[in-house]
Amino acid sequence: MSEPNARLPELHKLNAELEDRVAERTRALEEQSVVLAQQTESKLRSLTERLSLATAVAKVGVWDWDLASNTLTWDATMFAIYGFPPMVPMPYEKWSAAVYREDLPAVEATLRRVIEEKGQGFAEFRIALADGALRNVSAAERAVLDEHGKVIRVIGVNMDVTERKEAEKSLLSNAAHMTHAAQHDFLTGLPNRMLLNDRLSQAIALAPRHMKNVAVLFLDLDGFKHINDSLGHPIGDKLLQSIGKCLVDCVRGSDTVSRQGGDEFVVLLSEVEQPEDAAITARRILQAVEKAHSINQHDLRITTSIGVSVYPDDGLDAETLIKNADTAMYQAKENGRHSFQFFKPAMNVRAVERQFIEESLRRALERQEFALHYQPIINLSTGEITGAEALLRWTHPVRGLIPPIQFIPVAEDSGLILQIGNWVLREACRQSRAWKDAGLLLGSMAVNISAMEFGNQNFLAGVFAAIKDTGMDPRSLELELTESVLMKHAESAATVLQALRGQGVQLAIDDFGTGYSSLSYLRKFPIDILKIDQSFVRQITTAPDDATIVTAVISMGRSLNLRVVAEGVERQEEMVFLQARQCDEAQGYYFGRPAPPQQFAKLLETGISEKVH
Repeated sequence: MSEPNARLPELHKLNAELEDRVAERTRALEEQSVVLAQQTESKLRSLTERLSLATAVAKVGVWDWDLASNTLTWDATMFAIYGFPPMVPMPYEKWSAAVYREDLPAVEATLRRVIEEKGQGFAEFRIALADGALRNVSAAERAVLDEHGKVIRVIGVNMDVTERKEAEKSLLSNAAHMTHAAQHDFLTGLPNRMLLNDRLSQAIALAPRHMKNVAVLFLDLDGFKHINDSLGHPIGDKLLQSIGKCLVDCVRGSDTVSRQGGDEFVVLLSEVEQPEDAAITARRILQAVEKAHSINQHDLRITTSIGVSVYPDDGLDAETLIKNADTAMYQAKENGRHSFQFFKPAMNVRAVERQFIEESLRRALERQEFALHYQPIINLSTGEITGAEALLRWTHPVRGLIPPIQFIPVAEDSGLILQIGNWVLREACRQSRAWKDAGLLLGSMAVNISAMEFGNQNFLAGVFAAIKDTGMDPRSLELELTESVLMKHAESAATVLQALRGQGVQLAIDDFGTGYSSLSYLRKFPIDILKIDQSFVRQITTAPDDATIVTAVISMGRSLNLRVVAEGVERQEEMVFLQARQCDEAQGYYFGRPAPPQQFAKLLETGISEKVH
């Protein structure tokens, strides 16, 4: 056998082995391919399940729109969002019918743009469920192209954003509420100081362009504190609300009524032709406010004082205009209240002076700058000193002696009169007891009581505490009240006066003849003394009318068993006139000027009977 033929069997064997190996390798590869395919399918299924779960949790629905058939393929979340039962295919018309009618044109316009531009788009719209409820949907879509670049499908997602929209709406509502609360008064709902300043600044900025003026009216209610103290804060709050509505009715819709706090209001007249327009509004407000306000079965009447400033004459900014209107308001109060007053530059000088007085008063008590001087009250028959009137004096460390006419009104307006009045009462009682302990006889100690003190709910307790703490005999204390004070508190005055009388305290009507009391009230109140105002006494020898009034008061007092005291006697002729008409007592410079305690004590020792006889 030749050599090649001899090797042929060996070659066949090698070939067979090679084929077996190839077959084995092929089977291994096939098995590996199957395993990989299974793993891939498992991973894909897992990913699909995860994506489905994620879209369901996030309420994100996936859709596919085939343009050729005009049908939609939806996943389960899409059907859940729209409240539809699963259906294949999903007609386009079924979806479009669910979109809120007003929103559909914009949504379809977005879809058309995606197709025309072969791009993507976004939209938010509302859908109507079968039960009529509206849901908010956010959508994103993208065009799918074939191998020729033609749009064949649009795919996208829908997300239910109803809860987010409601949260946003709630946040916006809360923000709006917070903004409103920050800019409006909590009690009346009127714009507060911050919003007023903003609107006033805007009005000032627009005024030159519109060739207009801007007016500011600063209002303060007259006697509001008495209503608060006597009827309670709830009634006072309702009165403030009623007045706020009243003011709004007095102005135009373009104007602003603001509450500054307490019983202060500011009215902004954003555009006025001339200052007289502001005066017309001020008169209208005065008339409207004074009408009865029906609050909890009370017909409450109150007045207001108004200060007016006008841009640009009285200020070029909001702060200056408000400050000057406030200054003019105080002038209106000084002029008698229930009136309005335009600002004048000279008022600033008075305002600065008033501010200085008020600030100094707040420190005067703690610095012991106050003192009491005492003016003798004389029995016109015997010439004896029967009593003394305690008169407040203030020595400022820089200004020196400041007259009461300058600081008493400020003390009353600021409320400081309560602290000062309490000190005066206690000091007068202490001094009276000190003189008695020293063996100096003094019939009575007269102390003036202001309207604010008398109307304070702690008034009676304060008087009785002063008497007890100083050890003064209450029968030696004489409290002087003016007619206007009694009439202002007419309803409660009788009860308070009876309580004082019950403890032996004497009661006097001061400045009698200058007020407006009637004989019926005079008989109603437990009064002991009538004090004739000095304005009548000073002219009894020269003015027949005043002489007639004084004579009538003396006669009336005697008929009512009241002690009559004439104030302001400065000349002997006046004393003689009073003696001839049997006036009981008198005081004035003729008998002695108010003196400090040491000097008055000497007067008690020596007497002044020679002046009377």
